Amino acid sequence: MRFPTRSVLPGVVAVVLLATGTAACTYKNSGAQSGGQATPAARTGGGAELGDASGTKVALVPGGAHPYFQPWKTAGAAAKKTYGLGAVAFDETAEWDQQKQNNLLSTLAARGYNAFGVFGVSPTDINSTFADLKSQGFPVASLGSCPAGDKDDADFCLSTDVQLAAYKAAKAAIAAMGGKGTLVHLTGNNVDANTQLRIKGVAQAVKESGGKVKLLQTITDIDTDLQTAQKAVSDLMAAKGGQITGIVATAYNPAVAAADVVKSTGSKAKVIAIDDDAKILSGIEQGTVTATVVQNPVGQAEIGTWALALLQTKQCTVRSPGVEVDSGSFVVTKANVSGYDKARQAKTAQLKQEFADKILSCG
Repeated sequence: MRFPTRSVLPGVVAVVLLATGTAACTYKNSGAQSGGQATPAARTGGGAELGDASGTKVALVPGGAHPYFQPWKTAGAAAKKTYGLGAVAFDETAEWDQQKQNNLLSTLAARGYNAFGVFGVSPTDINSTFADLKSQGFPVASLGSCPAGDKDDADFCLSTDVQLAAYKAAKAAIAAMGGKGTLVHLTGNNVDANTQLRIKGVAQAVKESGGKVKLLQTITDIDTDLQTAQKAVSDLMAAKGGQITGIVATAYNPAVAAADVVKSTGSKAKVIAIDDDAKILSGIEQGTVTATVVQNPVGQAEIGTWALALLQTKQCTVRSPGVEVDSGSFVVTKANVSGYDKARQAKTAQLKQEFADKILSCG
């Protein structure tokens, strides 16, 4: 399983764009004056001054079934109500297959959906899907994942900077290990560009230890399901458990599996997980999991849907089409496990302002 992106909007570029582009989108609590009237629904929660969007029907389409995407459902439903949209659908294929996802997108378009937030199955092929949707006049957001390479044919990508998130996780693991010892990295599909970015992030943190931390092994291709991950982690601990000081898991199922196996075996290895599965949060509270790095799927769906509505209604355009924006990642420990979501909510509010001021151009 992969959870993207490669980079955030560079600050210097953002300043230049803001200075040279047309006026930024009016944002209710920014102090700017609106040039038009927004519906009461559009104003709810300090949102942008989105006009009548009752004709906008947004489809949020993951690459396949995975727990990571479940928050998209509730966030999409909330956005529909907040912004007075015609519809927001959450739909996914049973299998991770690009052609099946393409077929689903075509079906949704035929049903009247006219804006799409998509987590592409194939990072190397998804641009052709984006281009096809754009050719039909639909605004498209690459949510939770950016295409491989340097080109993105979607209007924008809103996703985790996966290399940065993996680096944060590895740094947290190394700190918990006392700055020395043996680390193992558990992650997703080896051929996935995002897995390679995660591997780079962990390697960077290990390199910064100055040789005090050894990366014993990187285990890939174990995020298919929880059973696969549990077997891999159990086998690892049986064979090399005595050597392992820390485990950093940068994919969902391996993270849950590591938390389970370390708890059941009584291992003293420090576990740094990803995302906020209930087992992981419980492990942090009980001390069997040291920390986790949570992402922001709610923010991806909320801000993605709102921005797509602004594009679909022709109220706004994207200043730099294909721009990539980091949706945020946050280290959660026992100290902040009870209130970490406040930081995530604050990041989502910041993203909204960033889109209004720097990413979108609204006339």
